[in-house]
Amino acid sequence: MAFCLSDCLAALPLVAILRGLGPERAVEIGEALAAAGFRLVEVPLNSPDPFASIARLVEALPADVMVGAGTVLDPADVDRLAAAGGRLVVMPHADGEVIRRAKALGLACAPGVAPPTEGFAALKAGADALKLFPAETLGPAALKAWRAVFPGGTRFLPVGGITPETMGPWMRAGADGFGLGSALFTPAMSTAEVADKAARFVSAWRELRAVR
Repeated sequence: MAFCLSDCLAALPLVAILRGLGPERAVEIGEALAAAGFRLVEVPLNSPDPFASIARLVEALPADVMVGAGTVLDPADVDRLAAAGGRLVVMPHADGEVIRRAKALGLACAPGVAPPTEGFAALKAGADALKLFPAETLGPAALKAWRAVFPGGTRFLPVGGITPETMGPWMRAGADGFGLGSALFTPAMSTAEVADKAARFVSAWRELRAVR
């Protein structure tokens, strides 16, 4: 049975952002990430033939891995994602039309937000989690302040510039997980390199979680 977003976040709240991934490498990269413990995999739509990659990942990976699309800008792409078997919509912005379309199709949605106004609007539209983007410019202090005013249970996932070394301050500020981009994957990396970086992120998360 396919897991929901809550199940995946509980297992390991790290989203692999595979920008630039092509279909020819999708399965080997996805399998390496799944073996490391990743349960959330995102192929940004500005990657080569992204829906083909998503379809291959959905077919190859276990049901407890949620595959989705990132950089989703148009509600029509939500339909294309669903047709490819994807279950997670990730956005750089908080477009209510995209969020509502995702929820209408039964997909999980994590829109990108920066000021609190966007965050509250995204939650009202049905967002399942809030992607703090770009995390580098917001900083953990912003998340700590947001935690004081957002509803309890709101899931915050910082994205942008996250490395194993920078996760600690964010977790202490209340991060529920992270989106991991070029520090985890670039097209130039070998599959072995990606597997090694994935293991380092998983180890860092578990160590920080143990002392949180």
